Amino acid sequence: MKLLVDSGSTKADWIALDDNGNKLFTTQSLGLNPEVLDKKEVLDRLEDRFDIYQNRKAVTHLFFYGAGCGTDRMKNFLADIFKEFFPNAEIVVKEDTYAAAYATNPNNEKSIISILGTGSNCSYFDGEELHQKIQSLGYMAMDDCSGNRFGRSLIRAYHFGKMPKHLAEEFEKEYDLDPDVIKHHLYKEPNPNAYLATFAKFLIKHKDDVFINVFVKKAMQKFVDNYITQFENCREIPVHFVGSIAFYLKEELKIVLEQNGLILGNVLRRPIDGLIEYHRVN
Repeated sequence: MKLLVDSGSTKADWIALDDNGNKLFTTQSLGLNPEVLDKKEVLDRLEDRFDIYQNRKAVTHLFFYGAGCGTDRMKNFLADIFKEFFPNAEIVVKEDTYAAAYATNPNNEKSIISILGTGSNCSYFDGEELHQKIQSLGYMAMDDCSGNRFGRSLIRAYHFGKMPKHLAEEFEKEYDLDPDVIKHHLYKEPNPNAYLATFAKFLIKHKDDVFINVFVKKAMQKFVDNYITQFENCREIPVHFVGSIAFYLKEELKIVLEQNGLILGNVLRRPIDGLIEYHRVN
């Protein structure tokens, strides 16, 4: 049994395939980002899903693509936990950008692969390997144009009184904005980045509002400046995207990329379906 996993910080999609590539089961767990979870929390999230726990000894190959797996230390940390949990499986752990590359670029052509979800990332894919010029420092220092960064910015705009009144009133209706509640989630609960990303739904819902529209496009321009244009051939090859932020703000993304002479490629909300096809033939 092959297990394919596409994990962000918020959630992880799991699909099991038999030796012929037929789907055995699908499930979803909480995200398994090693940058924000300890071993106990990872194991708790694995044990919480019946299908995963029930079949853990039947798994022969685990292909895990995850947020927070951009360094050898984080990859090895998760791999060691998986070896313990799936005792009969060969373990492959790669950063989530590889899942995006395989899903959006089935012909393995040169391209730029970007993730705009709870977190963000950007790499150059040469047809075989991914290359990054900037090492991510995590959600507190980087993650431009991500769900968590949008959430942080919305909270700040509200509490600093920069958000227009009509939006602030709507924001108050949809979220508990009490400072103690926010600080509890940020400093006492696991996955503060995922908590921040929940506020991005408000941004997507009100994306046609002038304040939000300008807000979004400025953030996208920063992503272009800081991530995409670091690659010299960025205007010669397509830029593919994966993630809910990119998917639901696709039109805005297209406008900003065109203004910068960039080619928008495929935009997928989740790469998991593309991964199925990739692993059926590989």
